[in-house]
Amino acid sequence: MKALRVLHMRNTCRTLDNIPPILDDLDNLQDVDFSSNELPQVPDCVYKLKSLRKLDLSHNQIERIELDEKGWEQLETLNISSNLLKSLPEQIVRLVKLQRLYASDNQLTFDGIPSGIGKLVHLQVLHLSYNKLELIPEGISRCVRLERLKLDNNKLITLPDSIHLLPDLKQLDLHNNDELVMPPKPNEQRKALAFYNIDFSLANQMKLAGQSPSSSISSVPSSGPHKDPVARKKEFLKRRRMQADSQGANKVIEGMSNVAGAARERLENENTTALGHHEDGVKIPSWKVIVRHTSININTSYVIVVMKFSSYLKDKIEQRKPRIDYSDVFDEEVGQNAGLWLWQIENFYPTILDESFYGHFYEADAYLILRTIKEESGALKHSIYYWIGEHASLDKGMCAAVHAVNLRNYLGATCRTEREDMNEESDEFLELFGEEITYIEGARTASGFYKIEKQPHINRLYRVSANGSSVQMEPVPVSVDSLDPRYVFFLDAGDTMWIWSGRKARITISNKARLFAVKMNKKDRKGTSEIETCTELKTPEEFWIALCGQPKKPDDPIVEHVDADFVPERRRLYQVQIGMGFLELPQVDLKGGVLKQDMLSTKCAYILDCTSDIFLWLGKKANRLLKMAGQKMVCELHAMLERPDYTTISREVEGEETTMFRSKFQGWDDIVPYDFTMTADSVQRRGADLKVIMERDKIKTDLASLFLPRQPPMSEDEADQMMEECNEDLEYLEPFVLRIVEKRQEDFKCVVYFWQGRDANNMGWLHFTFSLQKKFEDLFKDKLEVVRMYQQQENHKFLSHFHRKFVIRRGRRGLTMNLGVTVMTNVLNIQKKFEDLFKDKLEVKKFEDLFKDKLEVVRMYQQQENHKFLSHFHRKFVIRRGRRGLTMNLGGHWPELFAMRANGSSVCTRTIQIDCKATHLNSSFCFILRAPYRCVDDDGCKGKIFVWMGKHTTKKQHSLCEEIARELINRDNEFPIELVNEGEESDVFWEYIGGKKKYDTNGDFLMYARLFRCTNEKGYFAVSEKTVDFCQDDLDDDDTMILDNGEQVFLWMGAHASEVELKLAYKAAQVYLAHMKIKQPDRPRRLMLSIKGRESRRFTKCFHAWGKHKVPAGDQL
Repeated sequence: MKALRVLHMRNTCRTLDNIPPILDDLDNLQDVDFSSNELPQVPDCVYKLKSLRKLDLSHNQIERIELDEKGWEQLETLNISSNLLKSLPEQIVRLVKLQRLYASDNQLTFDGIPSGIGKLVHLQVLHLSYNKLELIPEGISRCVRLERLKLDNNKLITLPDSIHLLPDLKQLDLHNNDELVMPPKPNEQRKALAFYNIDFSLANQMKLAGQSPSSSISSVPSSGPHKDPVARKKEFLKRRRMQADSQGANKVIEGMSNVAGAARERLENENTTALGHHEDGVKIPSWKVIVRHTSININTSYVIVVMKFSSYLKDKIEQRKPRIDYSDVFDEEVGQNAGLWLWQIENFYPTILDESFYGHFYEADAYLILRTIKEESGALKHSIYYWIGEHASLDKGMCAAVHAVNLRNYLGATCRTEREDMNEESDEFLELFGEEITYIEGARTASGFYKIEKQPHINRLYRVSANGSSVQMEPVPVSVDSLDPRYVFFLDAGDTMWIWSGRKARITISNKARLFAVKMNKKDRKGTSEIETCTELKTPEEFWIALCGQPKKPDDPIVEHVDADFVPERRRLYQVQIGMGFLELPQVDLKGGVLKQDMLSTKCAYILDCTSDIFLWLGKKANRLLKMAGQKMVCELHAMLERPDYTTISREVEGEETTMFRSKFQGWDDIVPYDFTMTADSVQRRGADLKVIMERDKIKTDLASLFLPRQPPMSEDEADQMMEECNEDLEYLEPFVLRIVEKRQEDFKCVVYFWQGRDANNMGWLHFTFSLQKKFEDLFKDKLEVVRMYQQQENHKFLSHFHRKFVIRRGRRGLTMNLGVTVMTNVLNIQKKFEDLFKDKLEVKKFEDLFKDKLEVVRMYQQQENHKFLSHFHRKFVIRRGRRGLTMNLGGHWPELFAMRANGSSVCTRTIQIDCKATHLNSSFCFILRAPYRCVDDDGCKGKIFVWMGKHTTKKQHSLCEEIARELINRDNEFPIELVNEGEESDVFWEYIGGKKKYDTNGDFLMYARLFRCTNEKGYFAVSEKTVDFCQDDLDDDDTMILDNGEQVFLWMGAHASEVELKLAYKAAQVYLAHMKIKQPDRPRRLMLSIKGRESRRFTKCFHAWGKHKVPAGDQL
């Protein structure tokens, strides 16, 4: 009983009381079955079985399993289904050899499965059906060899994302889990993310930017490249798989090492015994014994012992030689006396040659040479050579080397076998033939290999016609009479493929025929054929030689002879079947007469009959008898019907089909990458491998700006400090400009701001640069700084000078018929005031003598002003529409609406005139409404100014807006000012703003708004971020922009943006969305398109005082 290995006690009414006690002694048990009994727990004797490999405890009443740390170490299969288990033992993860675990129909929950179950790297089958699982541990996805996973009839909600990464998983059963939501599959198709040879995957782009997806949470740049979580999990599973495989390999290596160790010990024992006893029974004394007891010279004793030991080793070598009979290869007298023997390799074996052939070697043969010399002592000395001709086949050279070793073994020689190559023979070898040998061209013997004789190529001519997107090749006789000027013909002449186009043939058909020839040459001929194209009017002599065998064009003209309503022969597909004692050839039904690849089964054989072409297709898994039947049937089918003389039979093997056979099927078209623009020079410079070229010419991209955090907003204290510093410089400079002192201070600077509205042209700037700026430079020299500001692009320093009272009005001052006259008038007025101010300085000394290098001119554009410029305005920077002196608007009777807003910093506070509409109001900003009455009211008021304060604004903003309205909007204190809180508006307010309408009440977009510019101006695709104080003029008409407002990501396309740039920007926007999904998961964003001139309110609200787009001078009609 102790040798018992299998014990099945299934359905034997076993309980803990009637378990056989002898089980404790059955140490060799490997397969135990206690299923379908009434066991409340696992019997203790079962835990003690050390050799157990398979255990079945299913259909019992087991509630828990208490497994020891060293129990069941050899277990491979464990079945504990249909029990009352609520959890698996934690020690189950120590069963590293476990391959199959069946635990269905229990009461298992998520907490009942050990988290370390991933240590079972050899687990292949896991059944957890009919339990109470809501989740499964992440460790299950680390069982790299898992093939079948059954989780049906549970309460699963979701699964780990890495479940998709199990490499060997073949069956995943999840049915009857009503609330299950499958995790999205990781994107395995990296090629789909490659666009214009650019990898737009999030992991790759963040790697190029020096970040990793994990760093998106903290928005801190990474110190080095990292992999995304999916790649990390794949690498981990790969290591676990290698670990599992290495364990099996280690077992093999360990077993081989044990066998080798045992053999080595046995050999050492034999050698030890041999050193002590001679084979004749005479004991050989050890070295010490010889030295101690011998009475002769010790050197003589040493020689005697060495000779005996060498004789012993030689005998042992002779005993260990394989007993091979060489009598069929070499004669008995070979090498037994002095002489020279020469053999020639023929059909894998050496053939001895007559002495008349000595010294004459054929270039395509191999020879074996033996020279035996008898020494003075009477011993024979052998020299063995094998000679290989320059054109000898592989089998001859190999057999010459093998038989040279065999000859040495046959003779028992101790010499080496020497290789001699043609034209490189050694002097010792040449002495064997008197230093003269003769080379004979060719071969005297045949190779032992079977030679594949290529069948002679038969020229074939095809008439090419189009069938939708594919081409049809219709075989025709190889004759000039087959040519038709309305068609394209394809002549396959073996080394050259000709595409001949008639004078009335369509060029598209010719191009398709050439593409077909390219595919045929690449797949069937391995690129060995030349492809030539010619037309009816220019046909070279080589074409006529290939077609009709003569270089001249036939005298008969080429005429139209093909019927206009010609229809190619219908194709028929037959399946070869073996019936009861006979062969069957049923025809396959073709819907619409269309052949498709999926009609062919790998276990079958088919015959495709195209009348002038017959193909036999053999599947890889078709049996040998079926293939032989196909060969028989295709020959019978060919002889059964009357066919043209040029009909051919082709044999096609699955996976190696010819291009001609594939062209008969719809959609069976492998794309062959071929660059028709590649020239000989480009191939020489860059090579012909497209993969290598694409890898080397990989397009550079710069998307680092997408992964950088948004510029943090400036606090109020920092803004006040900046304005104070900028204005201190301004006040410090004023005395040195206006006062005359004996000793000038050199440490000063003159800053001239030139502010330009959005609707103003460049006439004023040009006049300033060519006249007034030169006078400034003469006066201040290098101390002058000219800063040009644009509307709503002012910097902080500029706006600081206005103290938050910066108002921008619509229209113009002093509107005349000519814009340039008005601007020039304003500039001239400034110039006149400047000349009046520095009149004495100009008369006494020029600007350059007075200021030298202290003058600086800075040009500013509207809403593109820098901080230094804005700091001079102390947040009171107002931009009006129109021009100064415009009586129809500024001083007229039209209501005006001003929006006060700061982007990123309170230094950038601007008050800009916008359209007077209620839809432009926002609860997060303050607005000023100047409402002139049509006529004076009873109190003598000409109008009123409303300061509208949104409910999300601060008191500091309220006071600043009131100051701007009082100081800058209310001229000459002509209108009373009324403060209006949101929700407390009067009817008069709504009347002058155009009626009460719905407006935005959320201004959170200001905290998330970001604007990116996508451009190729650097020579590669790059994304850069604009400042948080961006404006409408930052939208470049030649580029594509990406705008993020916290809820939507807009892709804005300029009128002159290229299509390539738009596609790359679209991919970049997708990368940004994926990044923000990780960085801000609580704010999902949608990607939307916005076209210039058709922007939605969700887009325009991110820009302060959005208006009409500025039309460039070149775009004006």
